[in-house]
Amino acid sequence: MRFGRAAAPRRITSGRRGEPRGWRNRILAVGAAALALPIAAGVAAPTAAVAAPAPVLRAPAGGNEDLMVPSAMGPIKVQVQWAARGGSAALYLLDGLRARDDRNAWSFETNALEQFKNDNITLVMPVGGQSSFYTDWVAPSNTNGQKTTYKWETFLTRELPNFLEGYGVSKTNNAVAGLSMGGSAALALAAYHRDQFKQASSFSGYLNISAPGMREAIRIAMLDAGRYNVDSMAAPWSPQWLRMDPFVFAPQLKGLPMYISAASGLPGQFDRPASAVGAFNTGNAMALEALSLVNTRAFQVRLNSLGIPAFFDFPAAGTHSWKYWEGQLFNARKGILDATGGW
Repeated sequence: MRFGRAAAPRRITSGRRGEPRGWRNRILAVGAAALALPIAAGVAAPTAAVAAPAPVLRAPAGGNEDLMVPSAMGPIKVQVQWAARGGSAALYLLDGLRARDDRNAWSFETNALEQFKNDNITLVMPVGGQSSFYTDWVAPSNTNGQKTTYKWETFLTRELPNFLEGYGVSKTNNAVAGLSMGGSAALALAAYHRDQFKQASSFSGYLNISAPGMREAIRIAMLDAGRYNVDSMAAPWSPQWLRMDPFVFAPQLKGLPMYISAASGLPGQFDRPASAVGAFNTGNAMALEALSLVNTRAFQVRLNSLGIPAFFDFPAAGTHSWKYWEGQLFNARKGILDATGGW
């Protein structure tokens, strides 16, 4: 990992060696060093706000690396797989409600790294943000002792792209994709930051969160995933809550290439529980996917009423689980690469 002012970028895991990405051996910039405080339980420890320093050298084309990026929440770990030929495009991959504080699940629950290994696009996988919906909260959660207020939208649209720019990653040529919590967040980030994102994908997202019963369902889910209080994210029916709802901000998606999917919730090829626990988990995954399907169908009607085109996929079988999202990412891949020129 690297944080603050490193002497030079260094590989964390082995990857294909290549030439430095542009500006060979040129010093980019040096910023102030920041305190490296640990990240625990998915919440970064508080730290003084600092400007994100640019790295000293560009990273070679290809290969994987872990970065520690300064933010108002404290240092945030970000996993990256560099573009195969040093290109500037990037795909931000957002995690689900139970996002871990050590790894982004796209990096180990799916073959996302392999899918894009030979493409000229950098995969950007932020770590942490459990139950955050990747938005800026109004206060720390008061039900689990959270010390720092989530500011994930600020991180993903300001602090992180500014930091990655030092590696040659464009601030304006990006796509964003996510599942479940990350699916609705992907559309929100793209809607409000059209200068940054050229394409967005939502897999099993909740795209009508102001519908009757949805706030209560999200409240229960967030308490179960880390004991987070939904009211610390946004007050009921506040402008902040409505701002998060894809059904509400749908008009702002006009002209944006989108890939949106949700399955039926019926067990499919990856649902073969061999135990009572497995059967219970499959049952939960079925219910979650069915709820996502209802939300996504409503969102499809909303876009149609606005005359906004998007590609929708509704598989006849599949539950709320990673192997299905792996397949959906593969299906979205062409649109992602077309929009960013990441071939």
